[in-house]
Amino acid sequence: MKPTTDVIKKRYDRIAPYFELIEAMMEGLFFRRLRKQLWEKIDDTSLHILEVGVGTGKNFPFYPAFAQITAIDFSPNMLKQAQLKCDKQHLQINLEEMDVQQLYFADNSFDTVIATCVFCSVPMPLKGLKELYRVCKPGGQVLLLEHVLSSYSVPALIMNCLNPLIVRLVGANINRDTLKHVKSCPFQWVRVDERSCDIIKLIEARK
Repeated sequence: MKPTTDVIKKRYDRIAPYFELIEAMMEGLFFRRLRKQLWEKIDDTSLHILEVGVGTGKNFPFYPAFAQITAIDFSPNMLKQAQLKCDKQHLQINLEEMDVQQLYFADNSFDTVIATCVFCSVPMPLKGLKELYRVCKPGGQVLLLEHVLSSYSVPALIMNCLNPLIVRLVGANINRDTLKHVKSCPFQWVRVDERSCDIIKLIEARK
């Protein structure tokens, strides 16, 4: 039985105070560099940006100064950590508690929608991705940094075997096929950055 949104939310609420410590090694080795590369894809015409799954605010250093940014998360305790960081750094960010599977924004609201390491934790990822498409303006972009199931049989088997334990511990799936889900949405085009690797993808989609 797959965990519900409430179950996943409680797991992230539980680890929120320790989240950055838990992920410090992977962040330093891989994800900080990849976050920077993803945010560099945003040009100065993106005046209104939505970050989905802001977590503790790991992307704050990469926010463009020219844009108005709304950042959401479904975990209240994660948002508390993000708010503490905002207050400490005197950042002007609109933080809201919201579930990506049911966004409260109007259609065509944002120039760019961005998410990093989010759809591993969304119970219904295709529903969430369709919401990103809905709130993105025509001609706008959806940018994703996601870890996905390996395309090689042996690593994929290991990831599938370990997935139930990882989900139980931290609420994240390590065997998602997020690229396939993105391509299921009616974007004009979807492409993967050449700097991506087998299990970590930089994905860009245009509405």
